[in-house]
Amino acid sequence: MIVRAGSLLLLAYALGFILFTVTLGRPAKGARTTDAIVVVTGGTGRIEHGAEVLKGGGAKRMLVAGADPAVTKQDLIRRLGGSGRLVNCCVDLGSESVDTRSNAEEASRWLAKHGYRSFRLVTSDWHMRRASYDFHEVMGDKYEIVPDAVRTEPPFTILFSEYNKYILRRLAVLLDI
Repeated sequence: MIVRAGSLLLLAYALGFILFTVTLGRPAKGARTTDAIVVVTGGTGRIEHGAEVLKGGGAKRMLVAGADPAVTKQDLIRRLGGSGRLVNCCVDLGSESVDTRSNAEEASRWLAKHGYRSFRLVTSDWHMRRASYDFHEVMGDKYEIVPDAVRTEPPFTILFSEYNKYILRRLAVLLDI
């Protein structure tokens, strides 16, 4: 009986991983304009994608959540190839957060401060499921969230790690720990 139950759990885990890998987050093509953009740091192309959406008029302002406290707007201008006016007027660097959940908490305070009601959540495709989950857990229905994933080619190790983080996060919320 124990072996069967263990086998069933292992099968469910493996099928869940397969489902996770084939249903990664997708870019928000043709998404409507939102009040803001929240970029979660930690992956290639995220800040650049957020800046492109901002430049294209997809939102009024952008928060880069989880930025290293040593990073300045000048660093960001250099990274984005000289978009000084855009960065100086419309981009805020948030350095209070250290993980996805605290990114959501930091973003929630920033959104409330500016009186925004909707935002585009920008992160990597492999990170979008857990980021969306954490943002919904922290914010509830207070804001409209438009997921906008940056396409990547994640290796197996990143997918496997992120799947386990997602499962553990869901269990932590379920168990209230």
